[in-house]
Amino acid sequence: MTQKTLATAILAGAVLSAPAQAENFTIWVRDSGSEFMPQIVDAFNASQQTHQATLQIVPASELVQKYGIAAAGGSAPEALSVDLIYTPAFAAAGQLTDITDWAKSLPYFDQLSPAHISVGTYEGRIYALPFSAEASVLMWNKALFREAGLDPEKGPTNWAEIRSAAEAIRGLGGDTYGYYFSGNCAGCNVFTFTPMIWASGGDIFENNGEKAAVNSPVVREAIEFYRGMAVDGLVPAGSQTDSGANFFAAFANGNIGLSVSGAFAIGALNNQYPDLDYGVTFIPGKEGGWSSFAGGDNIVISRGVGEAKVEAIKAFIEFAYTLEAQKMLAGNGSLPVRADVAAAALEGEDPRYLVAAEAMSKGRTPYSIVFNDLINSRNGPWITMLNKAFFAKSEDEVQRAIDDAQKEMQSIIDMAY
Repeated sequence: MTQKTLATAILAGAVLSAPAQAENFTIWVRDSGSEFMPQIVDAFNASQQTHQATLQIVPASELVQKYGIAAAGGSAPEALSVDLIYTPAFAAAGQLTDITDWAKSLPYFDQLSPAHISVGTYEGRIYALPFSAEASVLMWNKALFREAGLDPEKGPTNWAEIRSAAEAIRGLGGDTYGYYFSGNCAGCNVFTFTPMIWASGGDIFENNGEKAAVNSPVVREAIEFYRGMAVDGLVPAGSQTDSGANFFAAFANGNIGLSVSGAFAIGALNNQYPDLDYGVTFIPGKEGGWSSFAGGDNIVISRGVGEAKVEAIKAFIEFAYTLEAQKMLAGNGSLPVRADVAAAALEGEDPRYLVAAEAMSKGRTPYSIVFNDLINSRNGPWITMLNKAFFAKSEDEVQRAIDDAQKEMQSIIDMAY
């Protein structure tokens, strides 16, 4: 069914009688949601006459600052779909409406992405719910696996298997490499590298973000795993300076054996590189197991919104959780956020999306009210540590990079609490 037909069907099944007063509200979304949000808003508006949503798409690089300024000046939109990592900071700043009781009353509450809800919770109260989802996954080039004598239908299940496969593929010679990561990209690495730490029993923060933990043995082992592949030439030299420009392109070009990416890459590869034969699997831990970074957006209601408009926004959120709307998400670049309807929402889509959807069940998102300063900053302690350590010439350099990052991260955290 096309999205236009779907919207028409929703309209045809709508209850046309309306209460005396309708409520309108405005919702902002970052531009990465421009594929699915307009369709969901249009379908919601067509589904009933009680409430109407007005959508404003904001460049992702501007949304957080723009919302913060608007909230401080009393002109914030009534609702906001925002990168989930920022919800703890907005909640801590007192800019969001507490929706705990209503959220927990939803019959499918326990089926909503737990990672989204974890970062949407502040001091035991819920201020945000999942809206769109993204998951990190491990991809492998089946053609290169086949050429290197590996089983093209079996992805690695632990670090040793990643290393072994990378060595075999690098052995093909030329400009073919076993593994790729963007070594100077902060966001890329928290999305792709952190799951290896989680799957191995470690973490980068403790105590709800109040303690930095990058000096742990598990983090050190994960760094040494990447460093070993870089030092031994299994990773292209350009990885060291890549700030994200080749995050997708390196694997797409067909000469990389393995790389961690996101579910978004499935659609992009299928559309732009239809001849690339690739597999998708979970990101493994050192000895097995797996994890994923749960990305995407949370939806929030600004503080101070009147009760009538709050009810209108709740109606919109409940509409977004219907199977019909979840199908719109699945068909336009987002994973479903309801586990109980994920398979139905993805019916007819590339089956590799089901791996990414399952990855969400163990998906995690770091919790911090100063995430941007710690992790996303291009010159912050996270990427400074990783870039130095991944390409360090000695183990002593690795430890210094870790120690420096631990100290700087904890200082930033301490100033925030």
